[in-house]
Amino acid sequence: MTTDETPQSVPYGTPEAPRLAVRGEARLEVDPEIARIGITVSARGTDRRDALADLTRRNATVIDLVKSYGESVERVETGSFSITPELTKRGKGERVRTYHGRVHITAELSDFTALGELTTRVADLDLTHVDGPWWALRPDSPAHRRARQEAVKEAVQRAREYADALGTALAALVEIADIGADNAPYTAYPPAPGMARAAYGGAPEAAAPLDLEPQRQSVYAQVNARFTMNPPRL
Repeated sequence: MTTDETPQSVPYGTPEAPRLAVRGEARLEVDPEIARIGITVSARGTDRRDALADLTRRNATVIDLVKSYGESVERVETGSFSITPELTKRGKGERVRTYHGRVHITAELSDFTALGELTTRVADLDLTHVDGPWWALRPDSPAHRRARQEAVKEAVQRAREYADALGTALAALVEIADIGADNAPYTAYPPAPGMARAAYGGAPEAAAPLDLEPQRQSVYAQVNARFTMNPPRL
């Protein structure tokens, strides 16, 4: 039941004001803005304390090296850390054969020239693994705004084409809404095709910096839009 204060909703429009619903889409291919690498530092020893001290020293060496690149490195984070005993059976019981220590570090860089050099230098360290790079855009990248704007323009253009096909014109915008608003276009740490993995045990001479080619990023946006149009003559 409706009252004068609550007018009845007409979801499908009226003959006097037909409603037109369209979807606008946009896909952009843009250069990445940041790159991340994962660094795993390892140590081992027959004594727990010695293994921990060695791991601490190696971890400090890696962090100092990463931070030496200054503003090229936007963020450095330490993730998981572990010291694990490796057991071996001998006689009637078990005993610790050796201890394995690991710490994971993530570095985020915006200077891709420095990225190639840093990756090579870190991978050149003993008992150190490097994963990546993972290319990405920042969450507030202008590319996301551009994609949304292009999707809206495409929706308006599509609606005008439908109205033109009926020999009429758009009258008003009724609604515009995101599709799948919970699916953000930016994904932190995305697995990228062609991801490089390096593990080195040290070298007598410095290795040449890696020539890393940034991977283009796809930015996608969708909107639903509803319009009213002038009544066509059918």
